[in-house]
Amino acid sequence: MSKNIVINDPNEGVLIKELQARTDVKAERIKRLLALPDLTKKENSPVKILFDQIIKLPRFKDFDIVDFPRIVSIEDNFDLLNTPADHPSKGETDTYYVDATHVLRTQMTVMWAFYFRDKEVLERLENNGEVGALSPGIVFRKDEIDRSHYPAFHQIDGLYVCKKSKRIITQKDLEEVQVDMAKSIFGNDIEYKFLVDTFPFTDPSVEMDIEFNGDWMEVNGAGLVHPQVLKNFGIDPEIYNGWAFGFGERLAMIKMGIPDIRILWSEDPKITGQFKDINSKYNPVSKYPSTSRDISFIIEKSINLNNYYEIVRDFAENLIEEVKLVDEFEDDAKFGADKKSYTFRIVYCSPERTLTNEEVNKIQDEIRAETAKELNAVVR
Repeated sequence: MSKNIVINDPNEGVLIKELQARTDVKAERIKRLLALPDLTKKENSPVKILFDQIIKLPRFKDFDIVDFPRIVSIEDNFDLLNTPADHPSKGETDTYYVDATHVLRTQMTVMWAFYFRDKEVLERLENNGEVGALSPGIVFRKDEIDRSHYPAFHQIDGLYVCKKSKRIITQKDLEEVQVDMAKSIFGNDIEYKFLVDTFPFTDPSVEMDIEFNGDWMEVNGAGLVHPQVLKNFGIDPEIYNGWAFGFGERLAMIKMGIPDIRILWSEDPKITGQFKDINSKYNPVSKYPSTSRDISFIIEKSINLNNYYEIVRDFAENLIEEVKLVDEFEDDAKFGADKKSYTFRIVYCSPERTLTNEEVNKIQDEIRAETAKELNAVVR
């Protein structure tokens, strides 16, 4: 019988207390992210509706539902999941570091580490020969700014591990699980195919694509649990095997016709009231006008542009529809061999109201000033 497993970490309270005492830019960004609601727990959220559709599938009726902290160790988030030491995702350009050893979780796959530390889970695995878990929740990654990217988003991960004496898990088993989930969302008549993929914690790994509205799109990623990862959790891969999957909120946007990820975060009842079940469709409340401002600056070539997107978010929050790189230019004689010029077009548009020129100009001035300060940029 399944159970809800809520796992707390006493270190999280200490880390949050330390964060609250800090006033530096990095800490302020992390505090804003931690204050965001987890939409997998919010009624009438397209995210919760979609993930609940998966959770209630008959094949998952005995699966545990796992909830764990938003702040996790680097070891749990990366190392135990077989992430290479030099993997780009471990850099500060991609991940929010709380301190030298802790980050905001970047994937719900981190659930594995918490799940397999639960003594009762390990006892069930030994005595019953199998365990399964689902973990929906909010995760965080630095990213570009457009209609489909936001530094906080949502995933649901699934995990099943059993003794080989009970069942040898094959890729066919994995594909059956993926098809079952996709059909529950998009209907029984979907056309689908499987492609080879790569994840550090599964081998082999596959992605499932389906045909939807005339286009092929990725539905989820999955794979057979990597033997090394089982070893990392003290589970003998000679005795046990398993499968895992994960997918994100983008499917809710596609299924319900949501064109802008910011709509998922809206508190406007004219928007939130539209979402009742998996077949709900988004109808624009109104198309508020957009306005754009360009900014050009020269910075060190070594600076990752995610650092600039973070500055924009600091001052514009959810009022930016897109930040487009419209030009980049190098001139060693003019700028220096280690410098580069960029021009961005910042498109301002609220999904809920019309913005005034005065507030847009104020935000743009703040972005220009902080770009010069934080990136040591020459703003033109």
